[in-house]
Amino acid sequence: MQASISLTDTPARQYLLRMADTCLILSQRLGEWCGHAPVLEEDIALTNIALDLLGQARALLALAGRSSGHDEDSLAFLRDERDYRNPTLVELPRGDFAFTVLRNLIVSTWLRLLWERLVQSSNVELAAIAGKAVKEARYHQQHSADWLVRLGDGTDESARRLRDACSTLWPYTTELFEADAVDAHAVASGLGPSWAELREPWWAELAPVLVEARLEVPAESPFRGHGKQGRHSEHMGYILAEMQHLQRSHPGAAW
Repeated sequence: MQASISLTDTPARQYLLRMADTCLILSQRLGEWCGHAPVLEEDIALTNIALDLLGQARALLALAGRSSGHDEDSLAFLRDERDYRNPTLVELPRGDFAFTVLRNLIVSTWLRLLWERLVQSSNVELAAIAGKAVKEARYHQQHSADWLVRLGDGTDESARRLRDACSTLWPYTTELFEADAVDAHAVASGLGPSWAELREPWWAELAPVLVEARLEVPAESPFRGHGKQGRHSEHMGYILAEMQHLQRSHPGAAW
């Protein structure tokens, strides 16, 4: 069994891993829809979105690991659970289609705003990654927004499922906008923006879509996720068990 890698946890690397792991774990959740989507077109669309996110994760992991001697595969498959820095929101179980659509809209809107700002990063490689990723995020955002309105303004059943998804997901959105020393270092170095800066523009874009979908947002909850600090929900271990099984059982396997 392949042992876990150790990684020096600098603020810059944490900042990169938070983005990389968000894309990586959400791509795994979306990949679970392959062969299970409600219509054939969505089976392909969700898989393509998952692949876009996986490509973004690969680029970010490669950048994060460059000075540590670890490649993208080592960082994806050989870290312990507490070394992953994704927000709890993206590791929650797949849920139904309404749950997936709403989570995609929440995350893609946030990611698009983040990528737009990262185009100006002091790290030229990160800026280049952002320049490509922002185009993908625009499509992800539009795709999920269109579906949200269709579900919210559809049948009683689709509207109910969307309300249930909102009640479950909304408390986890707070973590996307909580700033800490990692954000402060990114701002000071020019690496990227504080995630807190994204809250107002994120809400300004999301609110009209929610209104059109006839969806009321629950009151703010005192609950806070701590995935960015490596303290994950009980669901994270199951994702990693599936992701890491082959690499840990057959290190460096070639086919």
